[in-house]
Amino acid sequence: MASSSSSSSSSGGNPDPRSQYPRPPFPNQKEQDWPGTESQMDPKADWGQTSYKGSGKLQGQVALITGGDSGIGRAVAIAFAREGADVAISYLPQEQADAEECKAMVETSGTKCLLLPGDLSDKAYCSKVVEDTVKHFGKINCLVNNAAYQGKATSGIHELTYERVMQTFTVNIVSFFEVSKTAVKHMKPGSTIINTGSIQAYDPSAPILDYACTKAAIVGFTKGLSGELVEKGIRVNCVAPGPIWTPLVAASFPKEKLKEFGGKNSPMKRPGQPAELAPAYVFLASDASSYTTGEVLGVTGGGILA
Repeated sequence: MASSSSSSSSSGGNPDPRSQYPRPPFPNQKEQDWPGTESQMDPKADWGQTSYKGSGKLQGQVALITGGDSGIGRAVAIAFAREGADVAISYLPQEQADAEECKAMVETSGTKCLLLPGDLSDKAYCSKVVEDTVKHFGKINCLVNNAAYQGKATSGIHELTYERVMQTFTVNIVSFFEVSKTAVKHMKPGSTIINTGSIQAYDPSAPILDYACTKAAIVGFTKGLSGELVEKGIRVNCVAPGPIWTPLVAASFPKEKLKEFGGKNSPMKRPGQPAELAPAYVFLASDASSYTTGEVLGVTGGGILA
């Protein structure tokens, strides 16, 4: 059984981050195929639905979040809504149940949520999600390129087929180009683009080498695009998570790996929760980061980005 979380500290201050959330070993997980679902995870992930308190940092904004139905994307959608933003989320059609659940959580904040099912490996859909967002809300202030494909962990490069590598790159970086190109056409000065990277860009794991390589590409994409768009008053940044307890992970690794996930490869000896990522995205989308562009913000539990 997973260790219980602690929400208090003996000194009356912040909770101890090492024990704030469940730690391995975790219960045996159900076998999942990509993209995975929230409902089959044990313990359930924390998306901030009960803990995140907004203060109007994104009041009046409209954000498009790819892969916004579950995991990190869901936590960001909830946080943005609590900060006053309307959100549109893209997701695969087979994730409809997770998307509906996310929509309900978002709308408890009094803001609106637009559901945009489709496949980001389809070039036409990459443009459509932006155009549909602008058509529905009248504008777009923030784009969060978050969707990702992560195949099953392999025993080496010999298992990485051409088809899998192409799918990984198409979803994880090519879609970032396509969605961003369309979004920029509608963005005014003060708008933001936030890309989801990974510690894998700096410390790649051989079993998911294709995924790790796309995350390295996202770092380059962020830095290069920020230099171009700063002239338009648009900021571009990246959040690089460490090991995070999401359906993407549950669908990628075998049971024995999931049982100890985040225990050995994080200095905090536990995986992060999606809710712990959301404040980083809020910061980068808000005026609090007005002098920040081209940066990679690590939320890794102590893992070093170098």
